[in-house]
Amino acid sequence: MPNNETHFGAPRSRVDGRLKVTGAAKYAGEFIAPDLAHGYVVSGAIAKGRIAAIDTAEAEKVPGVLRIFTHRNRPTTAWLNRSYRDAVAPPGAPFRPLYDENIVYSGQPVALVVAESFEAARDAAALVRVTYESAPHETNLRNRLAEAYVPPKERAGIDPPPNPRGDAGAAYAAAPAKVESGYHVAPEHHNPMEPHASTVVWEGDGKLIIHDKIQGAQNTHDYVTSVFSLPQKDVRVLSPFVGGAFGSGLRPQYQLFLAVMASLELKRSVRVVLTRDQMFTFGYRPDTIQTLALGANPDGRLQAIRHEAIAGTSPFEDYQEVVVNWSGLAYHCDNVDLKYRLAKIDTYTPLDMRAPGAPLGMFALESGMDELAHALKLDPLELRLRNYAEMDQNTGKQFSSKELRAAYQLGAERFGWARRNPAPRSMREGHELIGWGMATGVWEAGMQQASARATLTADGRLEVATATADIGTGTYTILTQIGADAFGLRMEDVTARIGDSSLPASPIEGGSWTAASAGSAVQAACYAVRETLFRYARRMENSPLANADSDHVLFAEGRIALLNDPSRFVTIADAMRAGGVDRIEQEETTAPDKGALSRFSPYTHAAVFVEVRVDEELGAVRVTRVVDAIAAGRIINPKTARSQIIGGVVFGLGMALTEESMLDHRLGRFMNHNLAEYHVPANADIREIDVLFVEEDENRTNPLGVKGLGEIGIVGTAAAVANAVFHATGKRIRELPITIDKLLD
Repeated sequence: MPNNETHFGAPRSRVDGRLKVTGAAKYAGEFIAPDLAHGYVVSGAIAKGRIAAIDTAEAEKVPGVLRIFTHRNRPTTAWLNRSYRDAVAPPGAPFRPLYDENIVYSGQPVALVVAESFEAARDAAALVRVTYESAPHETNLRNRLAEAYVPPKERAGIDPPPNPRGDAGAAYAAAPAKVESGYHVAPEHHNPMEPHASTVVWEGDGKLIIHDKIQGAQNTHDYVTSVFSLPQKDVRVLSPFVGGAFGSGLRPQYQLFLAVMASLELKRSVRVVLTRDQMFTFGYRPDTIQTLALGANPDGRLQAIRHEAIAGTSPFEDYQEVVVNWSGLAYHCDNVDLKYRLAKIDTYTPLDMRAPGAPLGMFALESGMDELAHALKLDPLELRLRNYAEMDQNTGKQFSSKELRAAYQLGAERFGWARRNPAPRSMREGHELIGWGMATGVWEAGMQQASARATLTADGRLEVATATADIGTGTYTILTQIGADAFGLRMEDVTARIGDSSLPASPIEGGSWTAASAGSAVQAACYAVRETLFRYARRMENSPLANADSDHVLFAEGRIALLNDPSRFVTIADAMRAGGVDRIEQEETTAPDKGALSRFSPYTHAAVFVEVRVDEELGAVRVTRVVDAIAAGRIINPKTARSQIIGGVVFGLGMALTEESMLDHRLGRFMNHNLAEYHVPANADIREIDVLFVEEDENRTNPLGVKGLGEIGIVGTAAAVANAVFHATGKRIRELPITIDKLLD
C-alpha cells in the first residue's frame, strides 16, 4: 500500500520532551515502593589482593540498618555457583560482586549496607572496616605490552582483523613516501548524567518488578533470571527513560546484582544507587596503544597500510573492540596488515563507549593520513579523494550505499575549505594561531532481529510496542512517526511503548541499529494491521473499495481512500465494525536480509571539518567551528538526527581536548573520579556545530532505508581536531587529550 509519509523525514519535536523538561519522566532511582529499603555499596581500597577481615560491628549499631552483606554472609545464587557467560550482552564472563575474598581491581564492591533510609545506609557504610592483604598489581598497559596476546575469536561478539592482503611489509619498504607513528588515547569514562541505579520492587512470593538503568530491559531480565534461577514470568524489568548511557548501560552493572540479592534475601523492596565516585568503578574506554605505518606513491596513492593496536583488558575477561579493521576499508589499498592484541591489567573490564573502537582506530588512521598529506605537500582532502574506496576490501563486498564524496564536497563548501592556507602556522588573528583540519568518519550501519506489536482501535488510536530503549536518542519519537505514517494519523494519536521486558523482543539499544531494527519491526506490525483492516473494508456491503487492491488505496485522516478518487473511502471505525472487532492487534518480526548482507557492506560515513584557535603564548585550544557532513541513508527526523550528531561531536571534542581518566599506577586507582576533575566539555567550550545530511539511497539492508546516527558523530572528530591543531601550531600531538602541557612542551 502507498504510504502517506507526512512525518517520516520531517523535523518533529520529541514526544517525550514535555515529560523530561517538567520532571515527570521517572528514572531508575526515582521509582518508589512501599517499605523501600536503601542499599549503599562499600568500595574496596586496593587494586589486588584479598580481604583478610571485615568488621561490621560499629556499622550494625547505626539505627535503621537492616543487613550488611559481604562475601562471608551473602546468599548462594546460581551465578555464584557457576559463571554465566550468556547472561549479558556484550558477551563475556562478567565480574561477580561479593563472590569471595579476592580483590581484582580497585573500587571493587566489598560490602552492601542495607538500611531503612539512604542516609542511614551511607553513614553505616563509612563505619565498615576492611583489612586487606595486598598483592603486587599492574595497571600500566605499557608495562604489559610484552605479554600481549591475540584474543580468542570465540564469543568475542566482534569481527577480528581480516587476514593480511598483499604484502604490506614489502610494499611499505618500497614506497617512495612513508610515515610511521605511535598513537595513544587516554582511558575515558562514560559519565552519563543519570547514575547507575536499580529499584527492585518486591511483589511477594519471589516476584520482582525491577526499575533498572539499562539500554535493554530484556538484557537485565535475562541476566536476573539466569543469575538467580528465577522463573522468567516472575521478573519484569522497566526502563522507560534512561538519562544517558553511551554504552555504560549495555550490560547490567553490579548495583543490579546487589539490589536483587538484597531484595530476595530480605523479602522487601530495595534500591541501590551508585555514587558519582562509584561510576568510575566499572567499565571505561580501554587504554589502547597503536602504531600506524602508511606507504604511498608520490601522487599520494596508498601502497601499504600497517596498523597494530594493543588494548588493555581485565584479569577476568577478554574484552575486545574493532580498532584496526577500519584501516582496511576506509581507503583503497592492496597491501594491508592489521593486528589487534590484548594485555591484561588489574582494572575492571573495559566497556563499549560510543562507537567502541572506531574513534580510537580512526584517530590513528586519520592523523596518519594528515601526516602523509603534509609530507607529500598534498591537500588532506585531495589525498582522501585519491584513495577513495569504492568497495570494502576487508570483505570484498560492495558498500550497500556510500555518498562520502558528496559529504566531502558539501562539508568542504560549507566550511570554506578551499580558502585554507596549507602551511602550518600560516593563519592567525592577533595572538591566536588558526588551524583547519579534517577527517573521515565511518561506522557500522547494522540491523538486528526485532519484534514489535501494533494495536489499532476503532477510535483511530494506535499503539506500537517493542522492548527497545530510549537512551536520549529520540526512539519514542521516531517510532511514533513510523506508526503515524502507516495509517495517516496525527502523532498525537499514536503511543509508543518501549523499555519493558514484557514487550515483544528487541535488541539492546546500541550499535546505532535501533532505528533500523525496532523501526522496521514497528513498520511491519503496522502494515500487518493495515492489511487486516483493508480486508474488512473491502468486505463491507457496497464498499467503495470492493474492487480495489492494496496498491491503489491510501490511509489518511482515519480513512482508507482510493488513490485516484479520495472522495471514495471507508473509515477505520466502519471497517472495524464490518469486521466485528473494536481493535486489531498484530505482532511481527523483522531481521536483516542475509542475501543482501552476503553481497553488501553497510556503513555510515562522515566528513568532519574543524577550526581551532590556539593561544600562541598559553597553548590554550578553542574549537570555534565544526562542520560535520553525514551520509546516513534516509533521515527519519532531521531535528532529533541533528541532535544526535551534535552530541557525538561534543563527545569527540571531549576526547580530543579534555577527557582523561587518570590512573595512579602506585595505587592502581582512577584518581579524578568526579565531575570536578574529570573534565567533560561544558557549554562555554562548544561553539558553532553545523550538521549536514547528504542524500543517500540505502535500499539494500533494511526496509526503512536508514542508517544509525548515535555514534557516527564522534568518529573522526578527535582526529580532525588534532589535525587542526597541527595546522595551527606545527606541532603534531599523537596522544589525546591535547592539553596545554603537550603543546608547550
